[in-house]
Formats: sequence, C-alpha cells, structure tokens
Amino acid sequence: MKRRDMLRSLVVGAAALPVATEALAALAGAPAAAAAPPASAPAASAPPPAAGPFSLPPLPYAYDALEPNLDAQTMQIHHDKHHAAYVNNLNKAVAGRKDVDGWTVERLVRDLAQVPEEIRTAVRNQGGGHANHTLLWTSLKKDATATPTGELAKAIDSAFGSFSAFGDKWSAAAMSVFGSGWAWLSAEPGGGVRIETTPNQDSPLTAGRVPLVGIDVWEHAYYLKFQSRRADYVAAFAKVVDWDAVSARYRDARKG
Repeated sequence: MKRRDMLRSLVVGAAALPVATEALAALAGAPAAAAAPPASAPAASAPPPAAGPFSLPPLPYAYDALEPNLDAQTMQIHHDKHHAAYVNNLNKAVAGRKDVDGWTVERLVRDLAQVPEEIRTAVRNQGGGHANHTLLWTSLKKDATATPTGELAKAIDSAFGSFSAFGDKWSAAAMSVFGSGWAWLSAEPGGGVRIETTPNQDSPLTAGRVPLVGIDVWEHAYYLKFQSRRADYVAAFAKVVDWDAVSARYRDARKG
C-alpha cells in the first residue's frame, strides 16, 4: 500500500470510530457516552438598587391574587422590574441634590416646575412612574367592592349621571390613549371629579388635581396576557378596582 493510501485509510477509520463505538454500545445494551453540553455564559445579575430616599413598596398581595383578570407573570414583571426601575432611576436623578432633599415623590411630581431644570425631565418620567405605580397597586383587589360608596359615589353621579356611564367613558378614555399612558379618575380642587388621560408617566398631580385611580395602558401592563387586545384588558382591569380604597382616597382629598 502506498504511503498516501495508508494515510487516507487512517483518517477515514478515525472519523468512523465514534460512530462505531456508539453502535457497539447500543448492541451491547450499554448507554452511549453523552455529548458534553455547550458551555453557557454566566447569568447576568441585576444591578443593585441605587441608594436614595425612595424605595420600591411591596406588592400588597400575591402575584396571582388578581387572576384570572390580571395574570401573575405580568404582575411580577410589572412590579419587580418596571416599577423597580423607576425607583432606581429616580434615586439616581436626585442623588446629591440638596435643592430637593426631603421632598416626597408626590411633591416632586406636583411641584415639577420648581424642580431644577437639569433633572426635571428625569423626575417627570421616573418620579411619575414611581408615584403612578404606587397608587396603582393599592387600587386593586380581588373580590373588591364593585362600586364606589359615600361621597365619591355622589360625585361620580353628579359628574357623569351614573356609575355605569362613568365606566363607559373611563374605558373609552383608556382606549383613546395613543401609545403609552394612563386614563384617570381625578379629584378637582373644588371637590368634583373628572376623567382625563396623560401620556407616558405624567400625573394629574402636576396639573393640580388628585389622581384617585388610573388604568395603566402601557403595553407592559397587559401584553403578556392580552397581546394587542387592549379593550379586553381594560374590561378585566375594571373588575379588580378596589372602590373602597378609591372612595377613601377621595375622602382624604376632600379633607385637603
């Protein structure tokens, strides 16, 4: 055999050896050697929260407490990731700022015009996100009272004719938001109530009103369960509004 032919035979034989080994093992009833799994990159850890005056409030119920209307996975991501990011970024924005030291998030958002210009946009977006979501979690409850009570019930009837008419108009407002934003029931300084919408994380507080309850229509609030069906999400959201909590919020707003 020529040297060239001998080398070719050795190469072919070596390539076939693993296949032959697996075949022999199968015939003998022995398990073939498992292929080594590919090396995986280490999981990236979440960045630590930025130190500062603001903290993420705990969700006041289990992630799945609002099932089947609002799903557990969305609630977990919405609270633990999105809201946490607003808090983290707000702390970064106000770090070292003596001019807003001691301000609550409500004051930051309400008195936005007094916030230093160089951090005003960050406070508007991140502070608004923190304030809006803090209000959101405490506005929801499974098996909650389905209608407002007391002074709020009267104010809604006065403004909209009936609670049913209010519900239709509030849902329509949520559907009218182009892109990301909120649809609110807000209290006016004189005690009346109104429906309004805001883009992004803007709050009625900045306009001098008190937000009583808001529907978050950012896609991250509903897309995992409802995809593009915002109307279905809005209908499901209405079923878990805690009108006892919202009514109490209105009473507090009337007291100043």
